[in-house]
Amino acid sequence: MMRISRMSRAAALLLLAVGSVVTGAEERQQSDAPAVLPVFSLNGEVVEAPGGDDFLFGSFNAKPLKDIVARMKQARDDEQVKGVVLLVGDASLGYGQIEEIRRVMHEIRSAGKDVFVHAEGLSMSQYVLASGGTRISVVPTGPIMIQGLFLEELYVRGLLDMIGVKPDFMTCGRYKSAAEMFMRTGPSPEAEEMMNWLADSLYDTVVRLIAEGRGVPSDRVRQWIDGAVYTAGKAKELGIVDAVEYTEDFLEFVKGGYDGPVKLVRRYGRKKREEIDLSSPLGLIKLWAQLIQGPSQKEHDKPAIAVVYVDGPIVAGQPQADPFATGGIAYSTPIRKALEKAAEDDSIKGVVLRVDSPGGSAVGSEVILNATKRVKEKKPFAVSMGNIAGSGGYYVACGAETIFADAATITASIGVVGGKFATTQMWNKVGISWKSFKRGANAGILASEGVFSDSERARMRELLGDIYEAFKAHVVAARGKRLKKDVEELAGGRVFTGQQALQLGLVDRLGGLDDAVRHVAKQAGIEQYEIRVLPRPKSFFEILLSDLDGDEGDEGSVIVLTGGRGSRLGLLEVVLPQLRSLEPSRLDALRQALCHLRLLEQEKAILAMPIFHLGR
Repeated sequence: MMRISRMSRAAALLLLAVGSVVTGAEERQQSDAPAVLPVFSLNGEVVEAPGGDDFLFGSFNAKPLKDIVARMKQARDDEQVKGVVLLVGDASLGYGQIEEIRRVMHEIRSAGKDVFVHAEGLSMSQYVLASGGTRISVVPTGPIMIQGLFLEELYVRGLLDMIGVKPDFMTCGRYKSAAEMFMRTGPSPEAEEMMNWLADSLYDTVVRLIAEGRGVPSDRVRQWIDGAVYTAGKAKELGIVDAVEYTEDFLEFVKGGYDGPVKLVRRYGRKKREEIDLSSPLGLIKLWAQLIQGPSQKEHDKPAIAVVYVDGPIVAGQPQADPFATGGIAYSTPIRKALEKAAEDDSIKGVVLRVDSPGGSAVGSEVILNATKRVKEKKPFAVSMGNIAGSGGYYVACGAETIFADAATITASIGVVGGKFATTQMWNKVGISWKSFKRGANAGILASEGVFSDSERARMRELLGDIYEAFKAHVVAARGKRLKKDVEELAGGRVFTGQQALQLGLVDRLGGLDDAVRHVAKQAGIEQYEIRVLPRPKSFFEILLSDLDGDEGDEGSVIVLTGGRGSRLGLLEVVLPQLRSLEPSRLDALRQALCHLRLLEQEKAILAMPIFHLGR
């Protein structure tokens, strides 16, 4: 669920203390131009797919990762920029996203510019990000919690037994453990083995990033992590951070490092909002016109690389509009239409599919994959994987000649899950009984009355097997001789990190979205181009008006939906927010489990990964 970002105390003090804070648009060229230091504050939710650019509502304070990286790259190339200030707050970043920001931090430092990092305290993931800076400072009372990685899986079989619900699920592949949370109270030996190899690879990546950033041996980083908890002073003594200082002292240090005036720019690289005089009747009319019309839709004639997002669980079909929604689902129809548009638009010279999805609908995944193949027939096409691109998320990537992933990306999970819950005992416990009347040998195959009969189970296994064979065939056709092992040794539901997937031939390169865009542009033979997001993000009022008009949307728009990480859960929507402050990570895992149930209710066979949460 989206959280409204709150500015940290450090960021607030920074803005109050510096009277010279201006927007990038307000900078004036001067002969004695001051040293410009953009200030990037990482708080609140960082999302993959950007939202609409509303005049009044903005993007509900969500920060697209693409925009953060683009603004930092602009600072890298700007001759007036002498360094960058990074305020590390409570931004919801996954390790894949952290790798993308770390890359641009490295590029800024390689350009001879410092990256000054300041925080009130640092968690494990925050420290992995901060360690890419030239200098790390924390406030005197700020705790440093670098305890390592904590992965936890969810199992609800005990709850189901208590309420009289019998799960009956089947999988294709010994390592396809997505249904174990319903069928077991703990992991199978295969699932435990898989989680261990994931944890090992992720931990190695975290250690490497810290060691590279701090310029210390990996063994020392492991010693730091084993120490787990540090006061700011002790962390400085050990070299974990460079300085212990209040925000005011941090500002003085930053400003004192340059000759002449220093200008700290809070909104560097952001578009300037047009000012409207609301005291004027004409101003009110202008405001109303902007709210109704939404952002202007210009004709595109410049060469462009299109970025199409598969963000969230994959669901077949077309979404319904909801301007107040808080989560994302990757619906196949608007994604298919966006890919079709990208294929036909002559101004679009290449396409990148950005995937951050645990999978979902087998049908929806096939629709998206087919659309990517049509794009590849006409122009350069590549896939960029974010935090997670597993099961259906890997399925849709199989149309690409080149797949980029971060070392910490979670991917593969080539397998299929299907089944149902038998709820008769649950109803009996509350005094409700049911009587069924069947016609047909397998009439109850989808009913919740009981578990599968032998005949029903055989037919379900046949269905799952067909989907599984199709999945493997797509992988073999796409990857060919690049696979380092037989597909049977890579499939079976096995989950890998991006680093492991590279070694196994399941992906081609380690890199982020920007690397994939540059690769496609090079293939297209263009050097000057714009990045165009498809479907075009809709503004708040466009979604509202389309909902009132009964408009289901078109290929030119994307609708932010409630679902997946923020799916509607009835009574649970009332209860879960109350528990979020106590168990935020575990509650997210539960929400994802419930989303799997929703998908299984619709399709009975899905391409989904096992659910686990990774501590921050």
